[in-house]
Amino acid sequence: MNAILILILAAIAIAVGYGVYARSIDRKVIQPDPSKATPAKMYMDGVDFIPANRNVLFGYQFKSIAALGPILGPIIALQWGWLPALAWVILGTFFIGWVQDYSSIIIGVREEGQSFGALSYRLISPRARNILLAFIYVYLLMIMGAFGIQVGFTLFANPAVPLGVIIVTLAGVLAGQMTYKWKQDIILTTVVTVVIALVGIWVGTLKPVKDFFSALYGLQMVEGKAVSPTLFLQVTRAGFIGSLLVLIFCYLGAVLPIWRWAQPINYVSFWIVLLGIVGGVLGLLIGRPSLGDFPAFQTFMAPAGPLWPMLFVTIACGAISGWHSLVSSSGTARQLEKETDALYVGGGAMFLEMFFAAIAFLAATAGVGFAKYTELKGWTVPAGIFSQGLSAFLNYWGLDAALGQGFGVAYGSVFLTLMALTIMHLVVRFMRVASAEALGDRFPILRNVHVGTIIALLFTVLLIWFAPFLRIWGIFGAANQLMASLALLLVPLWLMSKAKNYQWTFWPFAFMFVTTVGALLWQAYDSFFVKLPAQKAWDGVVAFITMGVLALILVVLAVILVVDGIGSIRRYRAELAKARQ
Repeated sequence: MNAILILILAAIAIAVGYGVYARSIDRKVIQPDPSKATPAKMYMDGVDFIPANRNVLFGYQFKSIAALGPILGPIIALQWGWLPALAWVILGTFFIGWVQDYSSIIIGVREEGQSFGALSYRLISPRARNILLAFIYVYLLMIMGAFGIQVGFTLFANPAVPLGVIIVTLAGVLAGQMTYKWKQDIILTTVVTVVIALVGIWVGTLKPVKDFFSALYGLQMVEGKAVSPTLFLQVTRAGFIGSLLVLIFCYLGAVLPIWRWAQPINYVSFWIVLLGIVGGVLGLLIGRPSLGDFPAFQTFMAPAGPLWPMLFVTIACGAISGWHSLVSSSGTARQLEKETDALYVGGGAMFLEMFFAAIAFLAATAGVGFAKYTELKGWTVPAGIFSQGLSAFLNYWGLDAALGQGFGVAYGSVFLTLMALTIMHLVVRFMRVASAEALGDRFPILRNVHVGTIIALLFTVLLIWFAPFLRIWGIFGAANQLMASLALLLVPLWLMSKAKNYQWTFWPFAFMFVTTVGALLWQAYDSFFVKLPAQKAWDGVVAFITMGVLALILVVLAVILVVDGIGSIRRYRAELAKARQ
């Protein structure tokens, strides 16, 4: 199959899904009121609540939801074949993904910016609030561990990456100053800051810059590979410096006002990502590569496990992701200027992420090819597969020839780093909010933004420095989809409380809950009865015991929440039946 047909199929899904289905739900069920005051206007504090231009907020939303998931997930899932991966990316977004993102924003806006913790207390039970907050904190910590290892130890270890990321960050800070303090036109602000960011990425690829970071990392060639000396445990000098950069970035993103750091940096990064997508599409249109001999279906039982349920947690972002619900409810809903912007920002950004996941899918299939994917075991090195595939697309129109050999791969690496970092500073922000909400009454010091942030970063350090062997990416994917199902549980409950049609959210909840619990049970079985008996090293034993126990704990917490949720559904149904009589 030709790659162009995949792009056309994705475009049709966007046109029908967003243009017809989503607009119909927005108009007939939610009925947004453009004149109604939103929490951003009612509680404007310049920190979390602040009205934002819908285009700025679209960029913020997209860059806040699109992390490494829509890139790595589809590439890892190709171990089952390209057809199951592509089908879930498109159909998952069409029926479930945008539903969660859009409805999470609407709930946040209509309920005065309340968090999921507060909503679960009112809609389900006090016990549900405590369980959900504990789950959210652990889930967010897993994101920090999974992404922190990828960025700190791998992506930042590339000498061509750090300066580009630093300059993109500074360009984002400048964008915030120009927009909110100097009151500059958004078009001028975008052009100036994005040009600075692009130049910064190019400068980072120059030999003197790479030589500087190579010396800083102490890189030496060993058997044809650049190796950094080990400082302690499995932490190299490059990994130590890279992880420190991650911690500094996340600390500033968690404590500074959202307009000063997180929102404008994510907005500028959005354009870097969008230009990468556009450049990749342009290359595809010029080169018109095919999927070659990449099989549509390989096997039901792949290295990651059975196609169902494991495919549906392997591809998290790009189809549906629990992380999106937290961004939408606790971040975007507090910045929405008008209710009518919710579909454009929430639904639109999700459909764009679906298109982005399709590009990642093509980077592996049409850009790298089946032979190389198999040779490299592409499901184990998805970041490298994506960088090579995107570089191949960019070079169809001569990017390396114009800007220097290796620029395409460097751009892809900066691209990946920004995808992760612009999520991580929001993760830490939400972790300190969750800890303050859960324990702030007992321990008032946790309400201090610096204390909550430092505690979250200390837990992160424990994972990425002292326990990288825990291999938490797989369990993170399941926890992520479990968060999505729990968010989708709150939505029909809220709709029922408002006497509105809830079926369009209930069935996505049911599918995601059953599938994710199945994935967690499979991972527990695989950890205890398949992987653990084969382990001889202590770190492998600890890793698989930890993963198995954690999977079972998540199942128990989820079942308790859903049992309480079903009780609430019965209560609301009884109230509705009584009201009709």
